[in-house]
Amino acid sequence: MKITGTFLDEITYDIPSNNWSQAQWDNDFAAMKRIGIDTVIIIRCGLSKQAIFNSKAISQKVKLLPVYTDLAKMFLELAQKHQLKLFFGTYDSNIFWPKGNLKEEVEVNLAVVDEIWEKYGKYSSFAGWYMAHEFGRRYADIPESIKKIADHCKSVSGGLPVIMSPYMWGIKAAGNDAINLAQHRKEWDEILSILHKSVDVVAFQDGHVDFEELKDYICVNKELLNKYGMQSWSNVESFDRDMPIKFPPIDLRKMLWKMVFAEQAGVEKCITFEFSHFMSPYSTWLSARNLYFAYCEHFGIDVSDIYGKVMK
Repeated sequence: MKITGTFLDEITYDIPSNNWSQAQWDNDFAAMKRIGIDTVIIIRCGLSKQAIFNSKAISQKVKLLPVYTDLAKMFLELAQKHQLKLFFGTYDSNIFWPKGNLKEEVEVNLAVVDEIWEKYGKYSSFAGWYMAHEFGRRYADIPESIKKIADHCKSVSGGLPVIMSPYMWGIKAAGNDAINLAQHRKEWDEILSILHKSVDVVAFQDGHVDFEELKDYICVNKELLNKYGMQSWSNVESFDRDMPIKFPPIDLRKMLWKMVFAEQAGVEKCITFEFSHFMSPYSTWLSARNLYFAYCEHFGIDVSDIYGKVMK
């Protein structure tokens, strides 16, 4: 399997911005396309007081910082130009959600979804929705809240598909509070029983458990998603969680191990978090450029025409 999708992380939580212009984003989309990426996913349309467009719906709940560029419009137009499908991420307040105020989180998102569809639903590249809220186990009414937002996304857009990318409550996520595989199966069986008619695709993040146990987790995830008739993708993280700093591009060997596990488990598609920072030939990380060319060499993708320009 190859990487055929990527998140777009431009309202960043813990990763520095590349500070790209539209021309630089255009080059990046072209670099994605040439290695076989056909899907881009806006990870969130806003986080706390930041947003990728000037949202009136968010402003009614949170005082937004100034928005100088409509990144949503730019991403949709670039996706159209490069013939990529785009999934639009919802809003993570990082205010109501951490306090357990799920009702307020749902309400602002229902309004934001209406606004997004009214402003951007006309773009042919608009292929579906992404649930921005990440979680790793059964807690409170989180699945029920995600269901309300996902159902509304489908309702306003005529049934366009919905993606989510949860994580696994493993050792790299929770330390000593990690749950074992049997508990993971039990909790996610219950979660998916709630979400299976509302969410179409689940792309579990693959970086929160040890390599030795990752294949077992991916197989359990695939088994559960098959049970509920949902598509199973793998979010192959292209950054390294094992290093003492946050977060460098991953070693190609580690990335390939994870992709092989996903293929052996029978997942339908590999996507990554996240091409532009950790795998792009134009990233501000020099090792991301190296990862791009090493990946292309491994899969026999000819990028000799840009190698000299990028690496000079």
